[in-house]
Amino acid sequence: MINITVNTRTLGNHLTGAQRYTLELLSRFRGKIQEVNPGHPLSGVRGHAWEQFILPIKVKGDLLWSPSNTGPLVCERQVVTLHDVTPMDHPEWLNPRFAAWYRFLTPRLVGRVRSIITVSEFTKQRIVAYCPEAESKIHVVHNGVDAMFHPIEVDLIQRTRERLHIPSPHYLVALGSLEPRKNLPRLLQAWAMIQGKISDDVWLVMTGAHGRRLVYGEVSFENLPPRVHFTGHVPDELLPALYSGAIAAPYLSLYEGFGFPPLEAMACGTPILTGNLTSLPEVVGDAGIMVDPYDVEAIADRLKNLIEDSVQRDDLRLAGLKRAKQFSWDKAAELTWRVMEDAAQR
Repeated sequence: MINITVNTRTLGNHLTGAQRYTLELLSRFRGKIQEVNPGHPLSGVRGHAWEQFILPIKVKGDLLWSPSNTGPLVCERQVVTLHDVTPMDHPEWLNPRFAAWYRFLTPRLVGRVRSIITVSEFTKQRIVAYCPEAESKIHVVHNGVDAMFHPIEVDLIQRTRERLHIPSPHYLVALGSLEPRKNLPRLLQAWAMIQGKISDDVWLVMTGAHGRRLVYGEVSFENLPPRVHFTGHVPDELLPALYSGAIAAPYLSLYEGFGFPPLEAMACGTPILTGNLTSLPEVVGDAGIMVDPYDVEAIADRLKNLIEDSVQRDDLRLAGLKRAKQFSWDKAAELTWRVMEDAAQR
């Protein structure tokens, strides 16, 4: 029997992909681990101070699993999950203090801990680019997709659309927080280019909250093209119906350690258009349309084709449903547990 303590400090913060990952795996490890956190939300300097100085005392010799990009440097008996290395690759997108801290912390943590889990081959290669000596202790464990994401019946789609005040039953859905790497200005430019070439009852629905100022720079949208509807943050329970009712789901992020929205969209039978960079080809495979996310004209062309070509959408719907079945949280939990068992026994 191994004793494992999980660092759950970040669960008190804004829900992101890293927090969702932690919650999914914790639900499968109940009774096998113990959680440690400050007892109330702590972020910024206070959160990191607790993690670096108080958490190691509470671990008491257990193996520590830190599932959210960060962990105490003094704990060698530790497994850390790194979802991406955005502060290393693109510090210009982040709050300068946030980026500076992680540029200091990440390579030292990678060098110190027993094992590193990451959620894509792309992120593994980016870690190796900065810390080549750590390659042998990096394990790739892909994320899963929640069972709630599946095709939804028409009446629930309609009720969801009414609740979110979406003006038309014919819409594209672009889901993601409003932050620089999500590439939303180029999506809006492409949308403006096709306005006179598509049916005037098709809308672009953009959904997601603003990124935290502590982490991300500001993103603003001026001179919006016609037929754009912002929903703000959408509760998780509405997402399957929102996806299922969409003509397609463009997700043109410039940088992803994994990318939940395309996987969730595929699981709902929604055709997707994604960027061809970073981890997105690894997640989507041949089940979606790929495009250079920096090429606005190419984005516009692919969007127009998806809106007009129902045969292509049907093919993508079937391919996406099949692809999504390859990603399982149960499998992710099994592989993660193996990594932790191995680290505890070494």
